[in-house]
Amino acid sequence: MRSVFSRPVRHRVAVLAREMTLPIELGIVHQVFGQARAGASAAGEPLYEVVTCALRPGAVRTDGDFTVNVEHGPEALAEADTVIVLSSYEDYEQRDAALSAPLAGAFARIRPGTRVASICTGAFVLASAGLLDGRLATTHWRYADRFARLFPQVELDANVLYADGGDVLTSAGCAAGIDLCLHMIRRDFGMAVANDVARRTVVPPHREGGQAQYVRHPVPEPSSPSTAAAREWALRRLGEPVTLAQMAAKEAMSVRTFTRRFRDEVGTTPMTWLTQQRVERARELLEESDLPVDQVAERAGLGTAANLRKHFHAAVGTSPSAYRATYRALDAVA
Repeated sequence: MRSVFSRPVRHRVAVLAREMTLPIELGIVHQVFGQARAGASAAGEPLYEVVTCALRPGAVRTDGDFTVNVEHGPEALAEADTVIVLSSYEDYEQRDAALSAPLAGAFARIRPGTRVASICTGAFVLASAGLLDGRLATTHWRYADRFARLFPQVELDANVLYADGGDVLTSAGCAAGIDLCLHMIRRDFGMAVANDVARRTVVPPHREGGQAQYVRHPVPEPSSPSTAAAREWALRRLGEPVTLAQMAAKEAMSVRTFTRRFRDEVGTTPMTWLTQQRVERARELLEESDLPVDQVAERAGLGTAANLRKHFHAAVGTSPSAYRATYRALDAVA
């Protein structure tokens, strides 16, 4: 994985829209990246410039009863720091692994080192271009079997929201595109900026990439017990010892029932989720304070600096000290 915050200020994003595209995905990219501001303030300078392009300029059909007028052609890909390939209903009918000639020509314009990402079945295009060979990737769970047949050389995980391969990233269904865009903003400019974007877009600030695409009870039925109160209770006590038994007791459930219900609602185990929240708290402390690493570990509930380093590197791909240094350097530039 590449180092966090490795991209320049006013990062240029080119969004490739194809025939029969989903307008919601185009809106997601423009809305999420367009909200990112220096200093995590609405008055700050925009951190991204987002440009929409197509294989041919002009009207692009959508899956609705309207078209989108796209001014830029594939030449816009040559100027991008990040290229995002949206899904298309054409992907749903793909029968072979070959990249079409127009798409091959468009991809040839992308500069070496450019970050490339996809939303939903846009992963079919990245795989056809050979960008996912030997990599971990995801796509919408409904089309995972077809993807696996067409691209056996790709390590497909259809259970996750998004997969981060450093310079090549993929996401699941269109809503997971929000998670992926926020993840890239966190990588580029830190937690404060990403959290500010999430607040103004009114979406959860962080859903772990490894969270399941489909959970059985994302919104509990009115008559069903939920684990929400236990999660809220745990979040207020991240710096304290929190046990599975304590969380289950908050919902008056047995540990076994609570664990099953928690996985149904959140897509992971209670203690895995708790570790994820503690790593996110550590990221905030590293960005916002000058606390030594051992104190960050203690306040985030990870105990020791060594334990923080282990979990932090697994989640973020760098050490806490390197994360803080690169964030401070970027913040000074911004």
